[in-house]
Amino acid sequence: MAIEDHDRHRWLTLVATGGMVAAAVLAVVGLPSVDTHGPLHRLGVMGPTCGATRAAVFTARGELGLAWTYNPLGIAAVMGAAFMVLRAGWGALTSRWPAWVWSPSSGARRLLWLGVAVAVVALEVRQQGRADLLMGT
Repeated sequence: MAIEDHDRHRWLTLVATGGMVAAAVLAVVGLPSVDTHGPLHRLGVMGPTCGATRAAVFTARGELGLAWTYNPLGIAAVMGAAFMVLRAGWGALTSRWPAWVWSPSSGARRLLWLGVAVAVVALEVRQQGRADLLMGT
C-alpha cells in the first residue's frame, strides 16, 4: 500500500461514483421497464453478468441474500464502488490518496489471468443454472 499526493485513478473514481448513484436511484425507483437483454438472453443463454444489475439494486437496498441469488458480481461491484468513493472522500479531505502498488512477475500475471478465466467460466455455469430465475421479470 502506498500513499500518493494525487488520484491516479480518477476515471475509476468517476465510474464508481456514477455506478453508486445509478444503484441508489434504481433501488428507490425500481428497474426500468425497458428490456435491455440481448438476443442470446431471450434464447435462454445466460452470460456471467446476467442478473448483476438486479443484484446491485438488491445490494443497495441491503438485501444481500437476494443479491447473491441473482449474481454475486453485483455485490462485488457495489462494494468495490463504495471503496472507491470512500477512497475519493478520504483523498479530497486529506490530499493523501491510498494506492495499491503491485508488480507481479510474468508467471504471477499468467496465474492471475488463469484464475480470472476460471472464475468467469464458473460464474457462467452458475448463472446458466439460474436461467429460469434470470429470465423472469
